[in-house]
Amino acid sequence: MMKLNGKTALVTGSTDGVGRLVATRLAAAGAFVLVHGRDRARGERLVGEITGDGGAAEFLAADLSALGAVRGLAEAVRRRTERLDILINNAGIGTASGGGVRQTSADGYELRFAVNYLAGFLLTHLLLPLLRASGPARIVNVASAGQQAIDFADIMLTRGYSGTRAYCQSKLAQIMFTIDLARALKGSGVTVNCLHPATYMNTTMVREAGVAPWSSVEEGAEAILNLAASPALDQRSGLYFNGLAEARADRQAYDAGARQRLSEVSRQLTEAFARPFAAGSDTGGRG
Repeated sequence: MMKLNGKTALVTGSTDGVGRLVATRLAAAGAFVLVHGRDRARGERLVGEITGDGGAAEFLAADLSALGAVRGLAEAVRRRTERLDILINNAGIGTASGGGVRQTSADGYELRFAVNYLAGFLLTHLLLPLLRASGPARIVNVASAGQQAIDFADIMLTRGYSGTRAYCQSKLAQIMFTIDLARALKGSGVTVNCLHPATYMNTTMVREAGVAPWSSVEEGAEAILNLAASPALDQRSGLYFNGLAEARADRQAYDAGARQRLSEVSRQLTEAFARPFAAGSDTGGRG
């Protein structure tokens, strides 16, 4: 991994699991890390560990099940830094959290679609001006090999719901978003890639699903950091990786018509929170 002195990184869902290790290693490489999570105590403990080891980090609290909180997180990032070199959309909900019963977000959307996909979609768009201004910059979407084609007639899964179906749909949506965004950002200095970091890592999400871990968070962190900071990924964009290897996602990811439908739906669902920030709203943060 390249040295990251002078760089700023935001890692969502970084108070636990693979996100925690990624945040720690980015800081060890010299980056100023914005740690995100819902639990302030855990977040501040991680910041204390990073700073105790000579690194630099701050904690930003936000519950990504509410789009208003996603916007608030973007505003907090802009207040704390004048640059953003790495955005890692890692926060997510697994297949079994909540006992497999259909749940909805604060905005009334199916919960996994809202947290795993819509939150990152909105956060990324809100932070694009900062990422563009910091270029070359990188966006990493932490998806999964578990993917299921989106049924646009029932995108909120009001019929035939299962946690696995909801999770797999949300992860494919992340991949489709990655491909579209890469095309939109071509030539901007901002690249975006996505990945399945590792299979059944030893994380809370996997334990909640009742599955015996197959791989370690160290393996998953290595794959995420490869996309975030490896010189080999310079100017490469719109790719899906399985671990460290470039791979092919579900075929719907390569259907331009499906991606267009997803983009239109996503913009409609997030429109109320996606207005541009007011001019001059950046207030002399760390840069």
